[in-house]
Amino acid sequence: MSERKHIDFNGIFCGIKPETGRFRLAPTAVGWKASDDKANIISAEDLKKVSWIRAARGYQLRITNKDNTVSKFDGFKLEDFDTLKDTIKLYYKMVLESKELSVKGWNWGKTDFQGSDLVFNVTNKTMFELPLAQAIGANKPGKNEVSINFVDPGQPAPEGVNPREIDELMDVTFYIPGTVAKETDNNEEDGDEEEVNADMVFYENVKSKLEFSQMTTENIVQFQEVLCLTPRGRYNIDMYQDFLRLRGKTYDYKIQYSSIIKLFLLLKPDEVHVLFVIGLDPPLRQGQTKYPFLVFQFVREDEVDVELNLDEATMNEKYDNKLLKHYEAPTYEVISTIFRSLTGRKVTVPGAYRSHHGAHALKCSMKANEGYLYPLEKSFLFIPKPPTFIPLHEISIVTFSRVGTSSGASSRTFDMKFHMKSGNDIQFSSINREEYANLEDFIKQKKIKIKTENNEETIITYTDIDDGIEDEDDNYDNSRKKRRTEVRMPSQIDDEDESPDEDFAPDESGSDVPEEYDSDAHDSSAGEEEEDD
Repeated sequence: MSERKHIDFNGIFCGIKPETGRFRLAPTAVGWKASDDKANIISAEDLKKVSWIRAARGYQLRITNKDNTVSKFDGFKLEDFDTLKDTIKLYYKMVLESKELSVKGWNWGKTDFQGSDLVFNVTNKTMFELPLAQAIGANKPGKNEVSINFVDPGQPAPEGVNPREIDELMDVTFYIPGTVAKETDNNEEDGDEEEVNADMVFYENVKSKLEFSQMTTENIVQFQEVLCLTPRGRYNIDMYQDFLRLRGKTYDYKIQYSSIIKLFLLLKPDEVHVLFVIGLDPPLRQGQTKYPFLVFQFVREDEVDVELNLDEATMNEKYDNKLLKHYEAPTYEVISTIFRSLTGRKVTVPGAYRSHHGAHALKCSMKANEGYLYPLEKSFLFIPKPPTFIPLHEISIVTFSRVGTSSGASSRTFDMKFHMKSGNDIQFSSINREEYANLEDFIKQKKIKIKTENNEETIITYTDIDDGIEDEDDNYDNSRKKRRTEVRMPSQIDDEDESPDEDFAPDESGSDVPEEYDSDAHDSSAGEEEEDD
């Protein structure tokens, strides 16, 4: 072996690359090269440790460098171990360590952060490793739980990869109970150690690894404590050149600008707040809940003073002078301008529609959720929950109901239903009667068919309850009297005629009295007579 200048192994994988290549050990370096890929070379002077471990694709040779970076080569056979061991000892004066994996099948153990990897150990043996550099986010779905997300389920597969032919880890959740001692500075005096929740310490460690792996470039600008209505919470928005990060107390997301497909800037009817809506494809995910729209709210009069972390050359070349170095303006204007420049998407604003009170939107309800419906030039948009986008060209017909009755009277509110060309129906209720004329004119201008159903059976809303509350009380009293007359027993008529016919009121003792038609009513009456005696 001493006469050979190098040792080669074919059919070896490098990292997570799908193609195989040739792995070579030489006295001066370790190298791997595929037929159509650039060679991956590690100098012999940079080697720190070499390990042999069982992997999914055969056996793995793991090389740890002096800067603590790790290179992994899979696809070796068991009989290659002796050759590798002798060669590494001869060329690099190092011992090839053989590591055993835990195969107990336990789902509890200890975690360890090694570089950018999260190692899960069971009885001091490695069970699995997670490359945090490939994670896209982390969150706390529940008490003592930390979830790490690796793949967005709506994200398209890489070019040339059929998602039906491969399995891939999407997310993993850890349950971490108990507390740990809080880390303190060495300068502090020794005393009672303060304890913090172990899951929060683990969560912060994971987030720090994600931040380190994602911060290949410095952020352009950061906005603190921005109120988000959907999903609810306050988030810090860190904007980079190719993506943004939403950092909240519970959830942490990375969103590529290529996933942003729509932007809306809308003034609320109160004229105090401004809504900034971001449309996403694929949608944001919290557990099993998907959010295709993010709805941020700003106070109209609030201003911000920020300076972008970009040089003049980058702003001129990459962003075509659409960004300024310094902004001092209302917060919603600054954020919408920066989003428009970084994403390349147009910001949609309200058009010519005005409600009865001169606002850009009308108040209504979608099922049990109250919100605002914005009739825009090319669509309807209902916000904040659930954000619903309705393109005008997908509407087949609009049906108005409860606009008026056969007797000529009209209710305070009416309903509107969109019949979509896809066959779905979207209904909005509790729309103020005053909005009907302007809304009808807008829909007619868009050349959408309109149908009115005056006598349609509809759901009674909270707004309409007051209109008939007196009639309902009268009907209830009459029905109750009639029911009492029908169910009276002959032996109880005399006793009941002595008491006035009025609504039941409990006596001072607060005990419950059975109804007249109850099976125990006769015994109760008899008991009362005995007490009177």
